[in-house]
Amino acid sequence: QVQLVESGGGLVQAGGSLRLSCAASGRTFSRYGWFRQAPGKERDFVAAIRWSGGIITYYEDSVKGRFTISRDNAKNTVYLQMNSLQPEDTGVYYCAAESLSPGSPPSRLRDEYDYWGQGTQVTVSS
Repeated sequence: QVQLVESGGGLVQAGGSLRLSCAASGRTFSRYGWFRQAPGKERDFVAAIRWSGGIITYYEDSVKGRFTISRDNAKNTVYLQMNSLQPEDTGVYYCAAESLSPGSPPSRLRDEYDYWGQGTQVTVSS
């Protein structure tokens, strides 16, 4: 059974940092993404990574320079390091993985991901 399990969310003051983890079990993936969903809004792209054939990362414009997506192959885990957090970063953060096109560039599109975690809450206070 394939599972993605996120952890690392919490409450932090503006300017603080958190590191989210997404541990995969049941198989390995080459393409992962992080998305977030604020209350009353859609689930939006945050960051994505592909490492097979060379590492490629994409970021949503508002998180560039503040967030870093990375992967530990030995642990089959993807991370999202979030620095300089702002209240607008608040939301439920979801990890996603794509199994059908491992050689393709990372994707910003929700519909291209076929496995999702349960989400982890990130709350940034002002």
